[in-house]
Amino acid sequence: MSRAKGARREELACHPLTEERWPDLLRLFGDRGAANGCWCMFWRLRRSEFEANRSPGNRRALRELVRSGVVPGVLGYRDDEPVGWCSVAPREEYGSLERSPKYRRTDETPVWSVVCFFLAREHRGEGLAAALLDGAVTYAGQQGATVVEGYPVCGDDGSHYMGTASLFERCGFTQVRRVDERRAVYRREVG
Repeated sequence: MSRAKGARREELACHPLTEERWPDLLRLFGDRGAANGCWCMFWRLRRSEFEANRSPGNRRALRELVRSGVVPGVLGYRDDEPVGWCSVAPREEYGSLERSPKYRRTDETPVWSVVCFFLAREHRGEGLAAALLDGAVTYAGQQGATVVEGYPVCGDDGSHYMGTASLFERCGFTQVRRVDERRAVYRREVG
């Protein structure tokens, strides 16, 4: 398996978000729900539902998802402190992604999708996103994924929550198609 350059894997322990780790996610995301009350529900809900929910409703939706036994992603820990998050799951779990003409399926290959990253402000710029992406790919592989797909930004437009093309390339992903001038679809085989 290809490994990311940058942060050593030992520097970041990645664990699936389960009921027991919910308090760690709360500590990492804070009152704002990571970014603007999203609570990493943007790609899971219909746009109208996401907007109507606002922060408290999106938090409840994510909480219920975790309570139901669904693992919506992985938390990254440094010295037992939660410092990062990556949303990774089978593509079918992301309803808005499935309905998006922009992010239509490339082909019929079953894929797991990486749709969001969040790093604690004090740990940004330390190369942890690569270790977090590696952890997400490892988790997906443990769950039976054979291909992981991401939708990073190409260039520097400031919206890096879905990752950057250079991050995905460092982690062994290959571009399979351009979505538009700012986004592309990247894939990596697992195993």
